[in-house]
Order: sequence, then structure tokens, then C-alpha cells
Amino acid sequence: MMRRSAPLLCFLFLGLSVAHGQGTRLWTQSTFEELEHGRPEGVSITSDGHLAAGPGNRMLYSSPATYVWSIAADKAGNAYLATGTPATVERVTPEGKATTLFTSKDLTVQTVRVGPDGSVYAATLPSGKVYKLSPDAKELNEENATVVFDPATTAEKPKYVWDMAFDSQGRLYIAAGGPAGIYRVSAGQKPELFFKSDEQHIRALAFDAQGNLIAGSDGSGLVYRIDKNGRGYVIYDAPKPEVTALALGANGSIYISTVGEKGRNTLPPLPAQGIATVTATITIVQPGSVQAFNNNTLIPDGSEIYEIAPNGAPRKLWNDKDDIVYALHWTPQGLLAATGNRGRVYRIDESGGYADIAHLESSQATGFADSPNALYVATANSGKLYTMTHGDAPKGTYTSDVFDAGVFAKWGRAEVESAGQSFEFYARAGNVENPERAWSDWKKVTPNVGPLGLEPARFVQWKAELHAGADVSSVGLNYLPVNVAPVVDEVVVEPGARVNAAAQQQPYPQPVVINFPNQNSGVVSFNAEPGREPLAAIKDKNAVTLRWLAHDDNGDDLRFAVYYRGEGEHNWQLLKKNIADRYLTFNASLLPDGPYRLKVVATDAASHNAGEAMTGEKVSSRFAIDTTPPSVSNLVAKLVGGKIHVNFTATDVATPISHAEYSVDAGPWQYMEPVGQISDSLSEQFDFDAALNPANAEGNEHVITVRVFDRDENSVAAKSVVH
Repeated sequence: MMRRSAPLLCFLFLGLSVAHGQGTRLWTQSTFEELEHGRPEGVSITSDGHLAAGPGNRMLYSSPATYVWSIAADKAGNAYLATGTPATVERVTPEGKATTLFTSKDLTVQTVRVGPDGSVYAATLPSGKVYKLSPDAKELNEENATVVFDPATTAEKPKYVWDMAFDSQGRLYIAAGGPAGIYRVSAGQKPELFFKSDEQHIRALAFDAQGNLIAGSDGSGLVYRIDKNGRGYVIYDAPKPEVTALALGANGSIYISTVGEKGRNTLPPLPAQGIATVTATITIVQPGSVQAFNNNTLIPDGSEIYEIAPNGAPRKLWNDKDDIVYALHWTPQGLLAATGNRGRVYRIDESGGYADIAHLESSQATGFADSPNALYVATANSGKLYTMTHGDAPKGTYTSDVFDAGVFAKWGRAEVESAGQSFEFYARAGNVENPERAWSDWKKVTPNVGPLGLEPARFVQWKAELHAGADVSSVGLNYLPVNVAPVVDEVVVEPGARVNAAAQQQPYPQPVVINFPNQNSGVVSFNAEPGREPLAAIKDKNAVTLRWLAHDDNGDDLRFAVYYRGEGEHNWQLLKKNIADRYLTFNASLLPDGPYRLKVVATDAASHNAGEAMTGEKVSSRFAIDTTPPSVSNLVAKLVGGKIHVNFTATDVATPISHAEYSVDAGPWQYMEPVGQISDSLSEQFDFDAALNPANAEGNEHVITVRVFDRDENSVAAKSVVH
């Protein structure tokens, strides 16, 4: 038996990690998912993995507000932003100059629209009021702005206003919720309930070419067509419960975006702090997309966009499990979708193909507003205003994400697949992850010809400048990692344990689990990281098991050799070589009893040419092999005064004597202490008196048996006959 050097766990799992080979490698980006990690500027990333010309965009204005909930534009190109935190309406000129048009003590200005006469209409939440504002006014507030709709004056008293639209006669239509309804406001008249719904909210409004009002709801995800007399007809019952936005195409098609799951409340109510003459806490049960918007969290299962054709036939046009659609806008080039929570703008064509045309520096893109010179895009988290060109930019740039080779690498040829040559290609490299921290300058590269011409480095990045007609479908960079030595991270020795197939077939084996200690605390780690899983073994006092963790930053195929060295010796002796596993079990009888250390040497020779291989090694902590029982010498027993006086010496060559026992005339075993009481040496002296067994006290002959154990539970017994 042998002394153990590592703690044991009761979890059984045999896990081995396998490395892969070395050589020239190729980093490629050719799919939408791969290219999405980069940054396009005036470049579109198509769903089939192409880079092509796209609309240009730039940030025009950064609002002090966290959210821009809604946006509108007038004929002169001025943009009006409905904001939250704080609740305002901001007027932004085409040059980016901003003024505050209106401020409210409400939580937010939820919706803003520009009327046919140029007046600006703003709806606030949670009061649900709608104000009419002069576009040239400054610093209007709730006291001096004109209220055109106050839900408190209606019979239904709705709590929210979500959208507004104007008909051809200039009348204002207001989408309300809690309860759901649509109110009409005519000049000089009181608001009237135009349409009533049994849904929770009416979320989005738009007029079609025939003057019918199209409305989307939250609750069952219904799309209504409402005629001029207020009679509604459900033209589509969407699979998801909330219609977040809608848009109309030139051919009469209706596009809707939806979120949520029917029969389930997507997110909990949003608590909001409203400020009035006194402070009050208001619980606002908002539609799911708005809750996600406020909390900057994802709606389960993302969004879906449907097209309802002019003949009434619906079809799913697009869906995404990660992005939430907050606004839609139809253009001749395709349907635009403003999404979160990554600040993306997508352009979707009639076939369902799509392109990512903008990565905005905000969490959500929330609204569109067209103007003579550009399309405005509003964002939230943080609140900003962007302009997007109506057509493709004459030149765009796509910058890839940073690639980490894992180790110092030489950079070879760039392989670029493209239609035409109307693009320039650049690359740069560095040895820190952030390219702004002393990387090389951008170097213009001729693709598919020669190496990049960059200094060897760990990180690399490429950039393409695309002109009209350019189409890049795949980019690959060849590189050769510079070989680095493998590393043996940890070594654990477990004497008295065996790991092999035959041992695991034995009936009811007593399990042993060989684990790695945590490097920081010195206790056994329960983390099942690859290669660190507990190793199943069985008890076997004639075996020693060694296991180790190792890695190679090149991902090379590793082989191992194990060496041993006794205490006091200077040379390492080979135990076994060319080991593919991360453990070794060997018979303890190969080594004489005594203290030892083992050394594991890793080599990557299998992945390199002769002379280029490298090695790494690690030495185990000290352990002892002890398979030989102690010995008992000079056993002397005499009958003295009705007791047996016993004296003997116990000796072990490898580990200290742990304890001893005696038995008289086959009676029960009794513990006995050595001379000096503490048993901690390779040799111990025992001197004691043993009482006779009362049942045999009258006899003339007695047998005294002693049994001695070393620290690894090897034992020996000896006896003496006393007359």
C-alpha cells in the first residue's frame, strides 16, 4: 500500500482532451454571421454573405435624453424627436442644430407627428395627452401648449397613446390603449371615439391609398382595416400577440412587425416614476416591445415581419430570434426595419433576402422619418439622430473584427472572392487586442497575389473600401503560427489507484477519483473545464496513477513521456514514452519502496518537422511507494505476576509505523502505544503488559500475537508462546 498525495472526490468521469495539428491556417469570413462582427460604413452585409454598396449614414445629433421614442420630419427637412428621460420634443435642423420645442413633467413623450399644416403633435405618457405645438415655438410646456386630446375627458379614459396619423382631410387619429381604441380629432371639435377594440392596445396606424385606416394591436396581434365610417375588419391574425410597427408599400402591400408569444406575458410591468405637482409612483403595463426597449433586454424569440399582399394573402417575410423590430419604412429598394438591441437597420427585399445596412452606436434603432435630403433614423440607449442617404453611397468601408491567432504568427496571402475589382483591400496587425494601441498602419494589399507584407504579430484586421458595383463574397487570410513550447499545467500522483479497462470490468470495484487541486486555494476544484474532469479509477495497492493537464497554444498534437527519480538521486529515468493519453497507470513493483517524484515531458514533435519540435515539462510533488509490510524483531514475552510482559521492535523501510495491536489467546485485538507514545518513525519500540484472558487464566500456556501497521496500511503479525 502507498501514501496518497491528493484529495479524492466522489464524482466519476473520464475526460481526455485532444489537440489538433500545426501548419498554415486560413481565417475566413464568408457568411452573414461572420461578417456581422465587423463594422460597415456605407456597406451592406447581405444575408447570403456578400459585402456590397449600401446607403451612407452619419450621426447628426446626440440628444441629452436617454431615449428617442419617435421621430417626425417636416417639408423643410427639420426633424422632431420625442424623447424620454427627460420628456421633451426637440427640433433638429438639417445641419444638426437643436432646440427644445416642448418639455413635459410626464415620464416620456411617446409619439411625435407633423400635421399637414406644419404643426407638431406630441403625445405624452402616462397622462395620454396630445399637445399641438408651433414648430417655431421655444420652451413650451404643459401649461402653455395647446391640448387637443385629454383621455380624462373621454368616456373610456384610455391610459396610453402609442401612435398618431392624419387622413387626407388633415384630421388626427390617435391610437390608444388601456382600453384599446382609436380617437379622431377634427379642427374645432371635441375628440370622438372613431373605433373601439377589445384588444389591450392599438399600437400602430397608417392610411392606405383608398383612405382606409390600417391599425395593428397588442393582445392578439390583430391587423384591422377600418373604413371612413369607423367600421373595422380584421385582415390578419398574427402568430405573435403584439404588432410593433407597420408600413405600406407602393403596390398596396401591408407590412407588419410582431413580437411576443401568445398566451404568455412577455415581460413584467415596467415601474415608472411620474412627476406632477406631487410625486407619484405609477405602474405602466406597457406592450412587450416597449418594456424591452426600456430595460434593454431581449424579447423571447425576437421579431417576425409579415407581408399582407393587396389580395389579402399574408406571408412571413423575415424573422430574427435576437433582434426586435421597433419601426418599419418602405422604400423602392426594399423594406427597412429599425431594430434593437444591437442598433441594426435591415433592408428586406420581396424574396425575403435581407441586408444589414447600418450598425448604429446605440442599443436600439427606434424610428424613421423621411425628408427631402435624407432618411432620419432615431435611436435609444443612447438617444441620437442619424441621417441615411436615400441611395447607395459612392464609397463605403467595411472593417472586419479583430482576429486572434492565439500566438505570434506570420501572415501570408489574402484570398478574396469578388465580382469585379472596384474595391481596395487593406490589412494591419498588432500584439494587443485593441487596434488603437500601437498597431501597424493600414497597408494596402493586392489580394490573391502575395503575402500581406505585415510584421509577424498575434492579432490582425482587414478593411475593404467598396465603390459602386463592388461585391465581395469571401475574405480569407493565410497565417502560420510561430511554434511555442507546449505547457504541462498540472501533475497529480495518486498511489494505490489503477485506471485501465480491465480494472473497470471488475465486479463492485471500490472507486477512487483522481482530481486536480485548485491552483488558487489548494482545494479540489469542482469546475468541469475540459481536461479537468475527475478521472475514474479503482483501489489497487500495487498500482500508481499519474495524471496531468497540458496545452499547446498552437493547437499541436501532443505526446508525453514520464520519468521518475528517487529521493537523493540526480538523474531522471524513463518510465514510459509516446503517451497520447493524459494519464498513466503503472505497477508499483517497478520501483523499490521509497520516496519519489515523477516528471511529465510534453512534445509537439508529431506536428512539426524534425528539429522544429519543442517540449515542456512539469515535476510532481513528492510521494512514497510502500508495498512492503513492516517487520517485527526481538519479540520477547514473559509471564510476570499474572500478566504477559512483551517487548519488541517494529521497523518499516518506507513510511513510519502508524499503530500496533495485540491479542492474547485469540482474544479481541487491543491497541498499544509505543514507548514514548507518539508513533511517527520508521522504527518504534514497544514495551507493555498484556492481561490474561480470564477464561484461560488457569492454563499453563498462553499465546500472545502482535500486529503492526505502517502508514500505508501494510501490516505484519508475529506471535510468542508463554509458559
